[in-house]
Amino acid sequence: MTPEIPARRGRLAARPRPGGRRDITPGLHRLHLDAGADALLYVPPGIRPATPSPLVVLLHGAGATAQHGLSLLVSQADDVGLVLVALSSQGETWDVLLGGYGPDVTRIDRALQQVFDRVAVDPAHLAVGGFSDGASYGLSLGLVNGDLFSEVLAFSPGFVAPGDRHGAPCLFISHGIDDPVLPVDACSRVLVPRLRRAGYKVCYREFEGGHLVPAGIAAEAAAWLRTPASDDPKMSDKAPPPHTPSRTSPPTTREAPTTT
Repeated sequence: MTPEIPARRGRLAARPRPGGRRDITPGLHRLHLDAGADALLYVPPGIRPATPSPLVVLLHGAGATAQHGLSLLVSQADDVGLVLVALSSQGETWDVLLGGYGPDVTRIDRALQQVFDRVAVDPAHLAVGGFSDGASYGLSLGLVNGDLFSEVLAFSPGFVAPGDRHGAPCLFISHGIDDPVLPVDACSRVLVPRLRRAGYKVCYREFEGGHLVPAGIAAEAAAWLRTPASDDPKMSDKAPPPHTPSRTSPPTTREAPTTT
């Protein structure tokens, strides 16, 4: 089997290292992958070097960048102690939306390998998530790699791409009831019942609003990562009070040393 074939199937090979070290300072760092799109690593202050930390891979929407992906949870990362990894897609959006898995999977794999080499990551709390196209991609990638990802966060997803599924990650899905881009009736209200019938534990939240990630929803998702086995189907038809959209920008980027 050639190295390219797993990536074409959406499969990631990187795995956290047992007893992995932490030799990187808190803050925002740029990962050195290649000459392509950005890849960012955020390490929150206050985490203990000897204790493996939870990690979330964040994926932006169409036409956006790694900075936009990082902003989804950077406001919550310090409080919850989340290590964040965010990448920019190689194209206008993620590869599976442009014809099939491939180059973006390869870059995510390389980014994770660098992070696992430098940061002690808890393999029992390793999530992938995103917004809009990034939510669809994160959901698709998370189900294909459920033996790596324990949780998936999907903020306003549109679909799940076909693929061989592994493992049983817990899912957090949110959607605005007035979303004009990816209407909730055609998207999450179809996806969530299908995923539950397939046996996945799904925490689903609808909110009053459009195509965005309200600050309250982001905070709830970050808190949910601590107890992701919760499955609350009764809440799926109830929209909580409106939340203020998060507009927090990531902190200043520092260069991360290249690993060998």
